[in-house]
Amino acid sequence: MAGNLDLYKEAFCETFEITEDALPGLKYQAIKAWDSVGHMALMAKLEDSFDIMMDTEDIIDFDSYEHGMEILKKYDVTF
Repeated sequence: MAGNLDLYKEAFCETFEITEDALPGLKYQAIKAWDSVGHMALMAKLEDSFDIMMDTEDIIDFDSYEHGMEILKKYDVTF
């Protein structure tokens, strides 16, 4: 069974079609795939993966790979 960090990485890699080595330091709009449409696809994938419903404010604030982990901690997702 995949751990939370694996699920988190997988959400980014599958949504944006990137490899794991591209994740550290990744920020919103730093790659073409992470545009507004890609952002909503990522949010949906994360909500499904962790069985959560994020607040609109958190979805808007979710602006990088690292910051996303901090936001998910509000929803009792531990890494």
